Amino acid sequence: MKKTIAILGATLFALLPLSACGESDGLTKLKINEVTHSVFYAPMYVADSLGYFKEEGIKIELTNGGGANNVMTAVLSGDADIGFCGPEAALYVMLGGTKDVPTVFGQLTQRDGSFLVSRKQEPNFEWTDLKGKELLVGRRGGVPAMTFEYILKEKGFTESDININYGVEFNLMTAAFAEGTADYCTMFEPTASEFQASGKGYIVASVGEAGGDIPYTSYIAKRSWLDKHEDTVNGFLRAMLKAVDYVQSNTPETIAPLLEKHFPSTSVESITVSIRNYQKINSWATDMAMTEESFERLQNIMETAGELETRGKFTDLVDNSYVKAIYASLS
Repeated sequence: MKKTIAILGATLFALLPLSACGESDGLTKLKINEVTHSVFYAPMYVADSLGYFKEEGIKIELTNGGGANNVMTAVLSGDADIGFCGPEAALYVMLGGTKDVPTVFGQLTQRDGSFLVSRKQEPNFEWTDLKGKELLVGRRGGVPAMTFEYILKEKGFTESDININYGVEFNLMTAAFAEGTADYCTMFEPTASEFQASGKGYIVASVGEAGGDIPYTSYIAKRSWLDKHEDTVNGFLRAMLKAVDYVQSNTPETIAPLLEKHFPSTSVESITVSIRNYQKINSWATDMAMTEESFERLQNIMETAGELETRGKFTDLVDNSYVKAIYASLS
Protein backbone atom coordinates (compact mmCIF):
# COMPACT_ATOMS: atom_id res chain seq x y z
CA MET A 1 0.00 0.00 0.00
CA LYS A 2 1.14 3.57 -0.71
CA LYS A 3 0.77 4.48 2.98
CA THR A 4 3.10 1.67 4.00
CA ILE A 5 5.70 2.74 1.45
CA ALA A 6 5.48 6.33 2.68
CA ILE A 7 5.89 5.27 6.29
CA LEU A 8 8.82 2.95 5.62
CA GLY A 9 10.54 5.54 3.48
CA ALA A 10 9.96 8.56 5.73
CA THR A 11 12.97 10.32 7.17
CA LEU A 12 12.97 10.42 10.96
CA PHE A 13 12.53 13.89 12.39
CA ALA A 14 14.25 15.22 15.49
CA LEU A 15 15.58 11.89 16.70
CA LEU A 16 18.37 12.53 19.17
CA PRO A 17 21.04 9.89 19.74
CA LEU A 18 19.73 7.30 22.17
CA SER A 19 21.26 4.26 23.78
CA ALA A 20 19.55 0.93 23.20
CA CYS A 21 16.79 -0.29 25.49
CA GLY A 22 18.65 -1.73 28.45
CA GLU A 23 19.74 -1.21 32.02
CA SER A 24 21.04 2.09 33.38
CA ASP A 25 21.32 2.88 37.09
CA GLY A 26 19.21 -0.17 37.71
CA LEU A 27 16.40 1.19 35.51
CA THR A 28 15.19 -0.21 32.20
CA LYS A 29 15.39 2.43 29.48
CA LEU A 30 12.31 2.80 27.31
CA LYS A 31 12.72 4.74 24.07
CA ILE A 32 9.40 6.40 23.25
CA ASN A 33 8.90 8.38 20.05
CA GLU A 34 5.94 10.75 20.40
CA VAL A 35 4.05 12.21 17.46
CA THR A 36 4.42 15.73 18.88
CA HIS A 37 5.29 17.29 22.23
CA SER A 38 2.15 18.67 23.81
CA VAL A 39 0.36 19.22 27.12
CA PHE A 40 -2.24 16.97 25.45
CA TYR A 41 -0.09 14.11 26.72
CA ALA A 42 0.09 15.42 30.29
CA PRO A 43 -0.42 12.01 32.00
CA MET A 44 2.82 10.66 30.50
CA TYR A 45 4.84 13.64 31.76
CA VAL A 46 3.11 13.47 35.15
CA ALA A 47 4.05 9.78 35.45
CA ASP A 48 7.67 10.76 34.89
CA SER A 49 7.65 13.77 37.26
CA LEU A 50 5.93 11.91 40.10
CA GLY A 51 8.33 8.97 39.81
CA TYR A 52 5.69 6.45 38.73
CA PHE A 53 7.96 5.06 36.02
CA LYS A 54 10.90 4.89 38.42
CA GLU A 55 8.75 2.91 40.87
CA GLU A 56 8.33 0.34 38.11
CA GLY A 57 12.08 0.26 37.39
CA ILE A 58 11.68 2.25 34.17
CA LYS A 59 13.34 5.35 32.75
CA ILE A 60 11.69 6.83 29.66
CA GLU A 61 13.61 8.63 26.91
CA LEU A 62 11.38 10.76 24.70
CA THR A 63 11.98 11.89 21.14
CA ASN A 64 9.68 13.92 18.92
CA GLY A 65 8.75 12.25 15.65
CA GLY A 66 6.98 15.27 14.17
CA GLY A 67 4.24 13.14 12.61
CA ALA A 68 2.74 9.66 12.89
CA ASN A 69 4.54 8.37 9.80
CA ASN A 70 7.89 9.22 11.36
CA VAL A 71 6.89 7.61 14.65
CA MET A 72 6.00 4.39 12.88
CA THR A 73 9.29 4.44 10.97
CA ALA A 74 11.13 4.69 14.29
CA VAL A 75 9.21 1.71 15.68
CA LEU A 76 9.71 -0.47 12.61
CA SER A 77 13.43 0.32 12.42
CA GLY A 78 14.00 -0.31 16.13
CA ASP A 79 15.05 3.28 16.84
CA ALA A 80 12.11 3.42 19.27
CA ASP A 81 10.75 0.69 21.53
CA ILE A 82 7.32 2.30 21.72
CA GLY A 83 5.59 4.63 19.31
CA PHE A 84 3.04 7.13 20.59
CA CYS A 85 0.76 8.28 17.80
CA GLY A 86 -2.56 7.67 16.09
CA PRO A 87 -3.44 3.99 15.53
CA GLU A 88 -4.09 4.71 11.87
CA ALA A 89 -0.33 4.62 11.25
CA ALA A 90 -0.13 1.06 12.58
CA LEU A 91 -3.23 0.08 10.63
CA TYR A 92 -1.67 1.22 7.34
CA VAL A 93 1.39 -0.93 8.06
CA MET A 94 -0.65 -3.97 9.10
CA LEU A 95 -2.78 -3.79 5.95
CA GLY A 96 0.43 -3.56 3.94
CA GLY A 97 1.19 -7.16 4.93
CA THR A 98 3.94 -6.86 7.52
CA LYS A 99 4.53 -10.02 9.57
CA ASP A 100 5.69 -8.24 12.72
CA VAL A 101 2.55 -6.17 13.24
CA PRO A 102 2.85 -2.86 15.12
CA THR A 103 0.37 -3.56 17.90
CA VAL A 104 -1.72 -1.08 19.90
CA PHE A 105 -1.46 -2.02 23.58
CA GLY A 106 -2.87 1.10 25.27
CA GLN A 107 -4.85 4.22 24.43
CA LEU A 108 -4.24 7.55 26.17
CA THR A 109 -6.32 10.19 24.39
CA GLN A 110 -9.88 9.77 23.20
CA ARG A 111 -10.44 13.04 21.36
CA ASP A 112 -8.62 15.30 18.94
CA GLY A 113 -6.32 17.54 20.98
CA SER A 114 -6.09 20.44 18.57
CA PHE A 115 -7.75 23.84 18.60
CA LEU A 116 -8.73 25.84 15.55
CA VAL A 117 -6.87 29.15 15.36
CA SER A 118 -8.00 32.05 13.19
CA ARG A 119 -6.06 35.12 12.10
CA LYS A 120 -8.81 37.36 13.46
CA GLN A 121 -11.08 37.47 16.47
CA GLU A 122 -14.32 35.60 15.82
CA PRO A 123 -16.42 35.58 19.01
CA ASN A 124 -19.42 34.30 17.05
CA PHE A 125 -17.53 31.68 15.04
CA GLU A 126 -19.60 29.11 13.14
CA TRP A 127 -18.16 26.13 11.28
CA THR A 128 -19.86 27.39 8.11
CA ASP A 129 -17.44 30.35 8.25
CA LEU A 130 -14.76 27.97 6.94
CA LYS A 131 -16.32 27.68 3.47
CA GLY A 132 -13.93 29.01 0.88
CA LYS A 133 -11.13 29.47 3.42
CA GLU A 134 -7.71 27.80 3.33
CA LEU A 135 -7.00 25.46 6.24
CA LEU A 136 -3.84 23.93 7.71
CA VAL A 137 -4.85 20.77 9.59
CA GLY A 138 -2.12 18.20 8.95
CA ARG A 139 -0.90 15.80 6.31
CA ARG A 140 -3.29 13.78 4.14
CA GLY A 141 -4.08 10.40 5.70
CA GLY A 142 -3.26 11.42 9.27
CA VAL A 143 -5.92 11.34 11.98
CA PRO A 144 -5.85 15.15 12.53
CA ALA A 145 -6.65 15.86 8.88
CA MET A 146 -9.15 13.02 8.52
CA THR A 147 -10.99 13.99 11.71
CA PHE A 148 -11.23 17.56 10.49
CA GLU A 149 -12.56 16.45 7.11
CA TYR A 150 -15.11 14.25 8.89
CA ILE A 151 -16.31 17.19 11.02
CA LEU A 152 -16.71 19.41 7.96
CA LYS A 153 -18.73 16.79 6.11
CA GLU A 154 -20.94 16.28 9.18
CA LYS A 155 -21.48 20.06 9.15
CA GLY A 156 -22.80 19.81 5.59
CA PHE A 157 -19.65 20.66 3.63
CA THR A 158 -19.17 19.13 0.19
CA GLU A 159 -15.81 18.36 -1.42
CA SER A 160 -15.91 21.66 -3.30
CA ASP A 161 -16.39 23.55 -0.01
CA ILE A 162 -13.29 22.08 1.64
CA ASN A 163 -9.99 23.85 1.00
CA ILE A 164 -7.36 22.02 3.05
CA ASN A 165 -3.68 22.63 2.38
CA TYR A 166 -1.99 19.23 2.80
CA GLY A 167 1.38 20.49 1.59
CA VAL A 168 2.80 21.52 4.96
CA GLU A 169 4.32 18.94 7.31
CA PHE A 170 2.59 18.55 10.67
CA ASN A 171 5.48 19.96 12.71
CA LEU A 172 5.86 22.96 10.38
CA MET A 173 2.22 24.11 10.27
CA THR A 174 2.39 26.74 13.02
CA ALA A 175 5.47 28.37 11.49
CA ALA A 176 3.85 28.36 8.06
CA PHE A 177 0.69 29.93 9.48
CA ALA A 178 2.70 32.61 11.28
CA GLU A 179 4.41 33.43 7.97
CA GLY A 180 1.07 33.95 6.22
CA THR A 181 -0.03 30.55 4.89
CA ALA A 182 -3.78 29.79 5.15
CA ASP A 183 -6.65 31.47 6.98
CA TYR A 184 -6.93 28.94 9.81
CA CYS A 185 -4.57 26.45 11.44
CA THR A 186 -5.08 23.71 14.01
CA MET A 187 -2.67 23.76 16.96
CA PHE A 188 -2.12 21.65 20.04
CA GLU A 189 -1.54 23.10 23.50
CA PRO A 190 0.40 24.95 24.75
CA THR A 191 1.12 26.29 21.24
CA ALA A 192 -2.48 27.42 20.62
CA SER A 193 -2.78 29.43 23.84
CA GLU A 194 0.68 30.93 23.45
CA PHE A 195 -0.05 31.87 19.84
CA GLN A 196 -3.18 33.67 21.03
CA ALA A 197 -1.40 35.34 23.95
CA SER A 198 1.16 36.76 21.53
CA GLY A 199 -1.62 38.33 19.45
CA LYS A 200 -0.78 36.30 16.35
CA GLY A 201 -4.09 34.44 16.22
CA TYR A 202 -7.25 33.55 18.09
CA ILE A 203 -8.68 30.22 19.24
CA VAL A 204 -12.19 29.90 17.81
CA ALA A 205 -13.09 26.23 18.37
CA SER A 206 -12.04 22.90 19.88
CA VAL A 207 -11.65 20.25 17.21
CA GLY A 208 -11.95 17.51 19.82
CA GLU A 209 -15.22 18.85 21.14
CA ALA A 210 -16.65 18.97 17.62
CA GLY A 211 -15.29 15.57 16.57
CA GLY A 212 -16.36 13.51 19.58
CA ASP A 213 -14.73 10.33 20.85
CA ILE A 214 -12.13 8.64 18.68
CA PRO A 215 -9.04 6.51 19.51
CA TYR A 216 -6.71 9.43 18.85
CA THR A 217 -3.31 8.68 20.39
CA SER A 218 -2.11 5.22 21.41
CA TYR A 219 0.97 3.32 22.53
CA ILE A 220 2.23 1.00 19.80
CA ALA A 221 5.06 -1.54 19.63
CA LYS A 222 6.06 -4.38 17.35
CA ARG A 223 4.50 -7.71 18.29
CA SER A 224 7.96 -9.25 18.68
CA TRP A 225 9.02 -6.50 21.11
CA LEU A 226 5.88 -6.90 23.24
CA ASP A 227 6.38 -10.65 23.47
CA LYS A 228 9.94 -10.18 24.77
CA HIS A 229 9.24 -7.36 27.23
CA GLU A 230 6.00 -8.25 28.99
CA ASP A 231 7.20 -7.16 32.44
CA THR A 232 8.32 -3.78 31.12
CA VAL A 233 5.02 -3.27 29.29
CA ASN A 234 3.06 -4.07 32.43
CA GLY A 235 5.18 -1.71 34.52
CA PHE A 236 4.80 1.07 31.96
CA LEU A 237 1.02 0.68 31.88
CA ARG A 238 0.72 0.55 35.67
CA ALA A 239 2.56 3.87 35.87
CA MET A 240 0.37 5.37 33.15
CA LEU A 241 -2.88 4.23 34.80
CA LYS A 242 -1.83 5.97 38.02
CA ALA A 243 -0.96 9.13 36.08
CA VAL A 244 -4.25 9.15 34.18
CA ASP A 245 -6.11 8.89 37.49
CA TYR A 246 -4.00 11.75 38.85
CA VAL A 247 -4.80 14.18 36.01
CA GLN A 248 -8.47 13.23 36.12
CA SER A 249 -8.77 13.93 39.84
CA ASN A 250 -6.56 17.01 40.35
CA THR A 251 -6.85 20.67 39.39
CA PRO A 252 -4.88 22.28 36.55
CA GLU A 253 -3.07 24.40 39.14
CA THR A 254 -1.85 21.24 40.89
CA ILE A 255 -0.84 19.44 37.70
CA ALA A 256 0.89 22.27 35.84
CA PRO A 257 4.09 22.50 37.97
CA LEU A 258 4.68 18.79 37.30
CA LEU A 259 5.04 19.55 33.59
CA GLU A 260 7.55 22.38 33.95
CA LYS A 261 10.64 20.30 33.26
CA HIS A 262 9.03 18.89 30.11
CA PHE A 263 8.13 22.38 28.84
CA PRO A 264 11.01 24.56 30.09
CA SER A 265 10.23 27.46 27.75
CA THR A 266 6.54 27.56 28.68
CA SER A 267 5.18 29.40 31.71
CA VAL A 268 3.28 27.53 34.43
CA GLU A 269 0.36 29.86 33.76
CA SER A 270 0.26 28.79 30.11
CA ILE A 271 0.50 25.10 31.03
CA THR A 272 -2.35 25.58 33.51
CA VAL A 273 -4.57 27.08 30.80
CA SER A 274 -3.70 24.20 28.47
CA ILE A 275 -4.57 21.54 31.04
CA ARG A 276 -7.86 23.27 31.82
CA ASN A 277 -8.73 23.29 28.11
CA TYR A 278 -8.02 19.56 27.83
CA GLN A 279 -9.90 18.65 30.98
CA LYS A 280 -12.87 20.63 29.69
CA ILE A 281 -13.25 18.41 26.62
CA ASN A 282 -12.56 15.12 28.44
CA SER A 283 -9.40 14.42 26.45
CA TRP A 284 -7.95 11.45 28.33
CA ALA A 285 -9.35 7.93 28.22
CA THR A 286 -10.30 6.73 31.70
CA ASP A 287 -9.97 3.16 30.44
CA MET A 288 -6.77 2.69 28.42
CA ALA A 289 -8.18 -0.40 26.66
CA MET A 290 -9.31 0.63 23.18
CA THR A 291 -12.88 -0.40 22.37
CA GLU A 292 -13.84 -2.12 19.15
CA GLU A 293 -16.63 0.43 18.68
CA SER A 294 -14.17 3.34 18.69
CA PHE A 295 -11.83 1.43 16.36
CA GLU A 296 -14.65 0.97 13.86
CA ARG A 297 -15.50 4.68 14.10
CA LEU A 298 -11.88 5.47 13.29
CA GLN A 299 -12.11 3.28 10.20
CA ASN A 300 -15.37 5.02 9.22
CA ILE A 301 -13.54 8.34 9.37
CA MET A 302 -10.66 6.94 7.31
CA GLU A 303 -13.07 5.59 4.69
CA THR A 304 -14.91 8.91 4.51
CA ALA A 305 -11.56 10.58 3.83
CA GLY A 306 -10.86 8.09 1.04
CA GLU A 307 -7.76 6.77 2.82
CA LEU A 308 -8.84 3.21 3.61
CA GLU A 309 -9.37 0.68 0.84
CA THR A 310 -9.67 -2.38 3.11
CA ARG A 311 -10.89 -2.44 6.71
CA GLY A 312 -8.70 -4.05 9.35
CA LYS A 313 -9.72 -6.52 12.05
CA PHE A 314 -9.70 -5.12 15.58
CA THR A 315 -8.06 -8.16 17.17
CA ASP A 316 -5.29 -8.18 14.55
CA LEU A 317 -4.14 -4.69 15.53
CA VAL A 318 -5.17 -4.18 19.16
CA ASP A 319 -4.05 -6.21 22.19
CA ASN A 320 -5.91 -5.13 25.33
CA SER A 321 -4.71 -8.10 27.38
CA TYR A 322 -1.99 -6.13 29.18
CA VAL A 323 -4.28 -3.30 30.27
CA LYS A 324 -7.12 -5.62 31.24
CA ALA A 325 -4.84 -7.82 33.33
CA ILE A 326 -3.62 -4.77 35.26
CA TYR A 327 -7.17 -3.52 35.86
CA ALA A 328 -8.13 -6.98 37.08
CA SER A 329 -5.21 -7.05 39.53
CA LEU A 330 -6.25 -3.68 40.95
CA SER A 331 -9.90 -4.60 41.47
